[in-house]
Amino acid sequence: MFHANPPCGVILFARNIQAPPQLAALIAHLRRVLPSGALLMVDQEGGRVARLRPPHWRAHPPAARLGSARAAWLSGALIGLDCAAAGFDVVAAPVLDLAVPGAHAVIGDRALAEEPIAVARLGRAFAAGLLAAGVQPVGKHAPGHGRARVDSHFALPRVEANDLGADLLPFALNADLPWAMSAHIVYPAWDGALPATLSPTVIETIIRGRIGFEGVLVTDDLAMKALAGVPADLARQSLAAGCDVALYCSGDFAPTAELLTHCPPLTDAAIARLASARALAARRRLPLDEAALAAERDRLLA
Repeated sequence: MFHANPPCGVILFARNIQAPPQLAALIAHLRRVLPSGALLMVDQEGGRVARLRPPHWRAHPPAARLGSARAAWLSGALIGLDCAAAGFDVVAAPVLDLAVPGAHAVIGDRALAEEPIAVARLGRAFAAGLLAAGVQPVGKHAPGHGRARVDSHFALPRVEANDLGADLLPFALNADLPWAMSAHIVYPAWDGALPATLSPTVIETIIRGRIGFEGVLVTDDLAMKALAGVPADLARQSLAAGCDVALYCSGDFAPTAELLTHCPPLTDAAIARLASARALAARRRLPLDEAALAAERDRLLA
């Protein structure tokens, strides 16, 4: 399948990960099969969203526990070191959504804070830690998932608020991140029919325009039940709306093969954005002492 229709990359989940030797063999095999430069992505936020877990990998606290920019940077760096050592290029974090009282718990303690400036500051520090470890961060879920009252894994949320300036602020203040992930949410203030992932209006006017994001825009998982339709059609629709990369995570062979068969190639703009993201991670990488960073984080969070 990958030989016939090479993807931009592969995302791995807990179902693919058992232990370091097994993961190393899988990633080495993927690197042989995928085209040169293909990306390997993983969801590794800390807390309940973690694919690399004890006993083989370090446990990381949820975003809500971090509290300070230094703790956020340390967590980003430690997560980045784990992921880089395992062979991943892209880490789907940080979450830039607001913690909103009364909203669905799907975000909950994955959010860094309630106040937009605090979310922006802590998110920037977390992303800087990931970059220091040499991996590319993904700010999610633009233009903001925090107010959703249903879980987009299972239903399509509608955020009815008319003033969403606070939700946009963490993304606007981190508009220079290399990647962002779109939200499967309808925002009637901007588009009453289509979720952000499929809406040219939200992508062009809000994410690219008002937020000012110029990096790689990847969809949230097109297999989530917030979206209805054939996966290949959803991929085409999201890319036509302005996303650069379509993410499909069911793990089912037939719909994945169909999606790859019918998915259009990367645009020149997407290729340039991907190259820029890779170059940024290489440029921002630092020599890091993992043991010292872990000890400092433990002291801060004690």
